[in-house]
Amino acid sequence: MMRQQIAAANWKMNLTYAQAEDLLDNLLQDSHTFQPHQSVVLAVPFPYLSLAKSKVTGKANFFVAAQNCYTQKSGAYTGETSAEMLQSMGIEFVIIGHSERREYFNETNAILAEKVNMALTYSLTPIFCCGEPLQIREAGTQNSYVAAQLEESLFQLSVEQLKKIVIAYEPIWAIGTGKTATADQAQEMHAHLRKTLADQYGQDVADTISILYGGSVKGSNAKDIFSRPDVDGGLVGGASLVAADFGQIIDALK
Repeated sequence: MMRQQIAAANWKMNLTYAQAEDLLDNLLQDSHTFQPHQSVVLAVPFPYLSLAKSKVTGKANFFVAAQNCYTQKSGAYTGETSAEMLQSMGIEFVIIGHSERREYFNETNAILAEKVNMALTYSLTPIFCCGEPLQIREAGTQNSYVAAQLEESLFQLSVEQLKKIVIAYEPIWAIGTGKTATADQAQEMHAHLRKTLADQYGQDVADTISILYGGSVKGSNAKDIFSRPDVDGGLVGGASLVAADFGQIIDALK
């Protein structure tokens, strides 16, 4: 059985409302031929979730994601957004543990475990991000570093829960640094992530989990990266803000 192949757009903190509307319209007017195992997930800023949801309603294979959620169900947490709120809007996915959240907002593996649990409680599919910074890559300890991110944030889950997770690997050292990870380096880490899951949950379970690559995927390199056996699509930043570029990335899914 083919694993779900996913082109996920992470808009981060970009675009005005009018620009967001334009980008959604341009994306959705392109005709893509989808296989049943292919999905497009649009992670838009919180103020645009309703807009995105209304635009993709009735469009097969298109889904909306939030870029974060909080560890608590509800309460006096001004400025935060709960998984329950997202579920109540019909949002299907949520990004958890993006490298920027870890770096700028001090999100730890333990906090992310709570967020994953909360997302699953409200039937959201977490896109769980992992990846190593430059000093870890240069020290050659990236495999154990990334395995620990999975162990400390996901290994509390049952087999049934784990099967609802999407993983995104981000080589932080290759984002905005001018250094690029090769498709082979992406495959190598994805295979290691799958083995880490297999060691805990069994190979059959590990083989069902989609693992996306999140390191400067562009229209020009997507086909090569996605062709690797353990790469199941991409979590795309900059290129997802340009309809034509992201369209190429969608078409590169296997």
